[in-house]
Amino acid sequence: MWPWGHAALGYLLGRTTLDVDQIHGAPVLALLFGTQFPDLVDKPLAWTVPLLPSGRSLAHSLITLTIVVAIAWLVTRRYDRQVYSIAFGIGYLSHVLADGLNSFISLEFQNLTYLLWPLLPTPEYDTAPSFEAHFANLQLTPWLMLEFALVGLAILVAVGTEYSRRKP
Repeated sequence: MWPWGHAALGYLLGRTTLDVDQIHGAPVLALLFGTQFPDLVDKPLAWTVPLLPSGRSLAHSLITLTIVVAIAWLVTRRYDRQVYSIAFGIGYLSHVLADGLNSFISLEFQNLTYLLWPLLPTPEYDTAPSFEAHFANLQLTPWLMLEFALVGLAILVAVGTEYSRRKP
């Protein structure tokens, strides 16, 4: 999934999971940051500075997700701002699960081993491990069209939510 698809899906899940009064302003930024977090960690550390075995490894692992969200929860609880860690966690989890959605639907479970990295090896991918290669392979597929539809829906929900929230 591309960054815009992750952001849209995470936003929609956050809107359906959290109270509208909780998820506006800074908590929305925490949610959106969570939707991008795994790629912000894994892609550069695997593709630019080859420290990780794959663009889906360390931050895409459910093990890392659990640790990071637990630490975020402990920090935000100290300041009575748990909505930030909850929003971040929803965004983060939506990213990790959305990356495996196509493999899950296709019953290609061997491509889901990243979920338990480093206990399981990362899957092998056809695309070269670089930003350029991924953008070069960008094609208008049904999955990409679904992502654009999610973006449109997220925009409509955001506008509608803000409109109803500000209405006297």
